[in-house]
Amino acid sequence: MTRLRITLILAFALGASPATLAQDTQRIRTDKVEVIVETVARGLQNPWGLAFLPDNRMLVTERPGYLRIVTADGKLSEPVQGMPRIAARGQGGLLDVALDPNFSQNRLVYLSFAEDRGDGRAGTSVMRGRLNEAGTALENTQVVFRQEPAHTGGNHFGSRLVFDRGGNLFVTLGERFDLRDQAQNPANHLGKVVHIKQEGGPAGDNPFLNREGTRPEIWSIGHRNVQGAALNPATGELWTAEHGARGGDEINIPRKGKNYGWPVISYGVDYSGAKIGEGTKKAGMEQPIYYWDPSIAPSGMAFYTGDKFPAWRGNVLVGALAGKLVSRLETNGDKITGEERMLHNLGERIRDVRQGPDGLVYLLTDSSQGRILRVKPAD
Repeated sequence: MTRLRITLILAFALGASPATLAQDTQRIRTDKVEVIVETVARGLQNPWGLAFLPDNRMLVTERPGYLRIVTADGKLSEPVQGMPRIAARGQGGLLDVALDPNFSQNRLVYLSFAEDRGDGRAGTSVMRGRLNEAGTALENTQVVFRQEPAHTGGNHFGSRLVFDRGGNLFVTLGERFDLRDQAQNPANHLGKVVHIKQEGGPAGDNPFLNREGTRPEIWSIGHRNVQGAALNPATGELWTAEHGARGGDEINIPRKGKNYGWPVISYGVDYSGAKIGEGTKKAGMEQPIYYWDPSIAPSGMAFYTGDKFPAWRGNVLVGALAGKLVSRLETNGDKITGEERMLHNLGERIRDVRQGPDGLVYLLTDSSQGRILRVKPAD
């Protein structure tokens, strides 16, 4: 008798309903492997980003402005103190979280967030602070990057944080929706991927360090709203998952100084059905390596490198909000060679995807009663 069946029998004997159990544990068949999806923690308010601490506890952001530590058995800490002024409105709030590459020595945590700049304006910012030994507060906090200009709108803040192999930080930034033409303007940070040093300031290998009228933090331009990003473990290059409008969600490999086209080229149309820009291609603008039409609204992404799912090794896992699924993308070098849309049985908006230290896959569900889910091989 399988462990799952024993668990079900015991749970029914104790009075649990099938509906309750279905929310806590589901067995799902995918193309390559049968998996069990189990709830690790629940009761999170629109969780957005997740990072594993060295002791396997999790740091989780909640969009309303809370950072919590979650134990492996699902206990939520009180909110960590030391948060900045957060504009928790629209799509804004507390967004991604990443640990400093030397966290074990310096205990530095990086957060991206919609910063309240006053007068109804907000912009994506990045701060860092030292997590105290008790795990109750961030200390000595400082903002190391501010997207300029700030704006009154409530949409398209980005924003993922990814450290490169040299310890510098990539930050993905949205174009704030109603300022989309500014994604082509190198004099601001709207619709850009920026590349900064840990303490702030442009990374030394950035392409526009000495170009007049161009922000030196910029790595690439012409992005819409990148909410998924991960470093390719084979190459060390950044890969991103980017929201289109109606259609045209993209996987890109943002390269130094390149232009990714928004809103001049796109594989989608506007929400009204109107054409966007000039078509799907233009000289001097990069093509996505993969796109979705219709949209799935991609969010967090991760390269799978673990040993628990050998058939997934080297694949890219991308969460989907509107699609309510995980897209498993098979790769060959810089090409996407196949896709499986899986875990739609959950019926959940998947905000983030991470590989845990145990080689299992962890998901954040985007709702006012959000959960941390763990995906493991079935027995």
